Amino acid sequence: MAPNSESGRLRNKPAPVAGIVDRVIGSLGLAQGYYGWLIVSQWPEIVGEYYADRSRAFRFDDGELQVAVEDPVWRQQMAMDTEKILEIIHARPYGRVVKKLRLVRGEKGTRVHGD
Repeated sequence: MAPNSESGRLRNKPAPVAGIVDRVIGSLGLAQGYYGWLIVSQWPEIVGEYYADRSRAFRFDDGELQVAVEDPVWRQQMAMDTEKILEIIHARPYGRVVKKLRLVRGEKGTRVHGD
């Protein structure tokens, strides 16, 4: 085997897709929005069943994660735990894109989870 053929194979080694996707998203200026929407999609995993049964993250815009909450009692409960929830979010990869939680009332007569 020729000495250059081994080094040629190493240079053509495929790169991990995750790294490529991150670079493309960043180069297009879409990183903040993309990662914010990942947090929206991961809401049940982030807050656990206790809150996920009574709330639903539904929007991310300019650092603000909007969460629909079942009723005023649960909204107040979640408001008291906002800092704790933000700590959990910030511990996730790219979670620092979320700067603020905005808790809003869900639609009357509808559950806010499980659409």
